[in-house]
Amino acid sequence: MTQGFIVAGTDTGIGKTVFSAALTGAFAANYWKPIQAGIEGETDTQTVARLSGLPEGYCLASAYLLKTPCSPHLAAEIDGIAINPARLELPDTTRPLIVELAGGLMVPITRAALQIDFVGYWQMPVILCARTSLGTINHTLLSVEALQRRELPLHGIAFIGEENADTERTICELAGVRRLGRLPWLPQLDAASLRAAFLQDFRLEDFQ
Repeated sequence: MTQGFIVAGTDTGIGKTVFSAALTGAFAANYWKPIQAGIEGETDTQTVARLSGLPEGYCLASAYLLKTPCSPHLAAEIDGIAINPARLELPDTTRPLIVELAGGLMVPITRAALQIDFVGYWQMPVILCARTSLGTINHTLLSVEALQRRELPLHGIAFIGEENADTERTICELAGVRRLGRLPWLPQLDAASLRAAFLQDFRLEDFQ
């Protein structure tokens, strides 16, 4: 891996943080979640630090930590914080960088800017995480169309969940997008089991 990737989801709660941890660990990359909304319990940055298997220092601090667990634009308003887009510049790192977005591409960051606007500004290739359960074809094709309409680089799709071969094939064929692999739900989730599952169905050369 050279520059790194933006990890986006088709919707929320699909497992992209766990996928980000696997990708970060596999390439000894830096991880950065620009905005974390909802910080009760373990944050996504702490989850990636725990599951990546990397030593301290690989996971970078978020630009904004918002207490309220909802869309960043509303969470910031509830918390009394004004999000300054200038603070969302990519960190300067010597390692590859994995940037995890807060949910889907069309999530509002402010009342005037969507998350996909920052994807366009950063100009890093996107890995789209898609669940394999019912409804994913619609969500995934809409997300792909949004990226393609803005001519943003989509590296491929990472599926998360139980095997659904026809759904995965249908999405990739209709979208004309590469299938990177599938990360299953793991009964025991730790750094070792995650790394083993990632290496079983993903090829490292596909991320070069």
